[in-house]
Parts: sequence; structure tokens; C-alpha cells
Amino acid sequence: MANAQVQRMSQLMAKTLRDDPADAEVLSHKLLVRAGYVRRTAAGIWSWLPLGKRVLANVERIVREEMDAIGAQEVLLPALLPREPYDATGRWDEYGQELFRLKDRKGGDYLLGPTHEEIFTLLVKDQCTSYKDLPVILYQIQHKYRDEARPRAGILRGREFLMKDSYSFDLEDDGLARSYALHREAYQKIFARLGLDCRICAATAGAMGGSKSEEFLAPAEAGEDTFADCPNCDFAANTEAITYALNPVDASAVPAAEDIPTPDTPTIETLAASLGVPASATLKNLLVKVDGEIVAVGVPGDREVDLDKVEAHFAPATVEMVTEADFAARPDLVRGYVGPQGLAKVKYIADPRIAPGTAWITGANKQDTHAKNVVAGRDFEVDEYVDVVVVQEGDPCPKCGTGLKLDRAIEIGHIFQLGRKYADALKLDVLGQNGKPVRVTMGSYGVGVSRAVAALAEQTADDKGLCWPAEVAPADVHVVAAGKALQTELALDVSDKLAAAGVRVLVDDRPGVSPGVKFTDAELIGVPWILVAGRRAAEGVVELKNRRTGAREELPVAEALSRLTA
Repeated sequence: MANAQVQRMSQLMAKTLRDDPADAEVLSHKLLVRAGYVRRTAAGIWSWLPLGKRVLANVERIVREEMDAIGAQEVLLPALLPREPYDATGRWDEYGQELFRLKDRKGGDYLLGPTHEEIFTLLVKDQCTSYKDLPVILYQIQHKYRDEARPRAGILRGREFLMKDSYSFDLEDDGLARSYALHREAYQKIFARLGLDCRICAATAGAMGGSKSEEFLAPAEAGEDTFADCPNCDFAANTEAITYALNPVDASAVPAAEDIPTPDTPTIETLAASLGVPASATLKNLLVKVDGEIVAVGVPGDREVDLDKVEAHFAPATVEMVTEADFAARPDLVRGYVGPQGLAKVKYIADPRIAPGTAWITGANKQDTHAKNVVAGRDFEVDEYVDVVVVQEGDPCPKCGTGLKLDRAIEIGHIFQLGRKYADALKLDVLGQNGKPVRVTMGSYGVGVSRAVAALAEQTADDKGLCWPAEVAPADVHVVAAGKALQTELALDVSDKLAAAGVRVLVDDRPGVSPGVKFTDAELIGVPWILVAGRRAAEGVVELKNRRTGAREELPVAEALSRLTA
């Protein structure tokens, strides 16, 4: 076994902090800064210090090994990209304000790559001309850039982040399915080796496009995604991807719609209280503007509209809330009393719960007036059914009907069957066996490398600090010299012997630092094993502590070395 490195903390640029950063909101942000792994450079932009860079490099190594194992080939594409390919696919406009745009000195338009589908497509178009050149999987580990409106949570939501993105190129859909399955399995191995608890969840494709899409989510309080998990079957999905079947009902016994006076009831709460009915009996109609055109969104009165789902449905169009000026320009739309019956020049979309035959109490499009017995499909038509409600704990599982459980999570991976969206836009063809052009089909697969570091910190930290899994830790053993010359001498000798056996060592030999501070820092930094040369150093006895379990014991040096090098 090759010698490993001994890193002396007396020479290491890693200043630990006693207190949490004032702007830190989540655990990973607090601990990665306090333990000397990262430092803020600007909003959403982070510098990786030596300890952090080691952890990041370990994540990269694991990702590379598993990608190489499925036959993927690593390349490195530029982060500074020309506008033209993104115009061809429509994503120059689709990305909106999240895209970092810039001009060169000649006035040419460029962007900082948020993701590289277009550029990989053009690379393969240049390099692969025959069916004999495919299938191929290419990947890179590259910085990405997105102009987040509100960067937060440390490295979890930054404007610059490190990502592994890979792309598969196949001749037929069956080949795409195989490439997708290879990545799915590789991702499971990557996250298992990293020590991350993750769930594979159905997801929406969003701006990426394509058909099948799944996310790898790491459950954590700091997560910005909400996913639903069925306790009875294998169903799991990002709440934005949950869909329900449309189940029409018989409305033949429902009386005709009837207006009823309801003064001072502009909200669902005031209406339900006034009529003595549950909110679920009412129909809520939210007005939005889609590229300037008013659209009404109907959901049961006891549910909230998920605007992210609405935006995803209409993407790349811009979705905005209506304003006072919009109501003033449309006197037929009465604020607080809008109903779907008789709406003119307004597209009406509704959640599947507003199925044909269902009867509702809703606005009558008159001030201080509502209507009852308003039946979908009889008194109004739905232009389009879209799952647009915020999913709630206990909603039925779309697969088996059991009440769903909801949890927060961090997205650490996402895989897409893109199909031919980008190949069509950029005319990616190869010559087939019959000499005729064949349009290539693609997959896109991402792992958040820097995000994985934060997700690990969130999932594994305890009340003392970070607690890294062995494969990603910046060292295998953190040796602490309590302070006296004999203790320091023993600590350095033990460190050298461990390194000679291939063990990565971080040794705290800082002069003038109290033993208490050294012990606290060792637990904050979170290396798997802590070895202390302390009060029994003169006897050749050290203390060995398992950082994760807290178990500790005093051992002769030889036995401690044997334990750590086994």
C-alpha cells in the first residue's frame, strides 16, 4: 500500500469558528463554514478551502469511477458558450433571468452554461457520422452557472456549482432505455458509496424537455423539494410530478344552478362560514396571466394552487398574478366573485378534482353574489385538466390509494429520457445501415457534486459537528496532540506510521492551542476516527474514538495502529 499524506494542522489553511455565521440558515451552511471547509466570496459564490476541496475531490472520484464502469467517456467542455445553439433549441429565452448572459468586445452574445445539452449534441454531430459510432455516453464534471434570484443555504443554492452531467446518444428508443437504465443503476451505486440516504422519485422534465424523468432526492430538513412517499407500495414522486386520473360523476340529480346573495364574502373562508358549508364544497378560481393573457385556474376551495405546477405547465411562457389594473380593464371579472360559468375570453384550466359532473358553490361573476349547484361539464367547460393543487399529507397514493407521507429533500441527481428534442433542433443525424440518415435519440443525466457535499453534511452531522462517511472524509484519522512535547512527539510518530500504511492523516499539532479546543475542532471537522495522544502518552497509550458512534477506548499504540490499518 502506498504511503498516504500527513496533513499538519499547524500548516493547514483551515480556521475554525466557534459561532455560526450570521447569515447561515441551514445546518450544512453553518458547519461547513465553521469547520473551515468553505468561505463565502459573494452571494451564491463559494471558495473551497483545502479540507473542503478534499471532500469535493472524493465525491468526484466516486462519480468518475461509477461513470467509467458503465463505459462512459469523460470530456471537458467550455463553461463560456455561444448563443446560437441555445437559440436553436429555444432555451436562450426559456431560461429567462436565470441565464448569465454576456457580450464579448465585438458585441457577440454568450452565456455561462447552466447545462450542456446543446454543446454535447454539436460535439457528437461533429465526431459521430455513422451508426458504427453509436451508442456513446459522454460526461464531464464542470461548473454550472444560474443567476438565482435569492441564493441561499450556502452551497445548496448557489449561482456557481459543480455538477457531473452525462449524455447518451443512441440510434433507437430501446437503446435510450438501456442507457437510461445504466445511469439509474450507476446513480444508485454512487449515492450508496457516498453514504447518502436517497429516494428515486418520479419528476417533471421542466425546461429540459423529454419524456421519462426521475429525481434522486436526499431527505433533509434543508431540502427545497417536497416528495411524496407511499407507506404501502413503491410509489414515490416529487409533489410537482404527481398526477391523478379524471373520474367523472353522474350529475343528473343536481338541480339547476342558482345565484345566491353572499355579501362581504370575497374569500373562501368567509363564504364557507356564511353558508355553513365546508370549504371543500366551494370552487376557488385563481386568475393569472400567461404571456399577458388571463387564465383562470380552478381548484377545490380547501386546496391551494401550486404556482410551480402552473408555471411548469405553461413553460416557457411567463406566468404572473393578475393586478388591480387587470381587473379594472375587465369589469366582467369581479374580484372575489369569479366563477367559471359564462367567462368570456378566459381560458379555464382545472384540477382533476373538478371532474365532469361535480357540483360546486362558486362565484357568480357579480358583486356580493355566488352560485350554487354549478356543475362541471353542464354549466361550464374546462379547457384543460392539469394537476395544479399543492399536494397534502394524506392525499391518496395515485397507485394504491393509501395516504401519502410528505418529506423535504435535496435534489442530488436527475435523469431524463430526452428523446429527439435537441437532435431535432440541431439536426443530429448519422448514416444508418441502409445508407439513409437516422435521427439520434438522447438522454441527459446530472449529479450535483457540490450539492452532494452539502446533502451529506445535512444527513450525517450531529450536535458536535460534521461526521463524514469514510469514502468522502478529508482524512481517515484525526490525530490530536494534547499539547506537551511528549504528546506531540507521539502524535507525529503515530501519524507517520499510519501514513506509511496508506492511512490518510490529519494531525493537530498546533502549538499554543488548548487540548479542549483541539478536541472540539476534531469533532467539528468530522473525520471518522479521532486518535488522542494525551495523558497516558508516556505509557505509549492513546485514546481512539469512533466519531460516528462516540465509542472510545484506551489502547497501546501498536494495537491502535493495528485497528486503524486493518
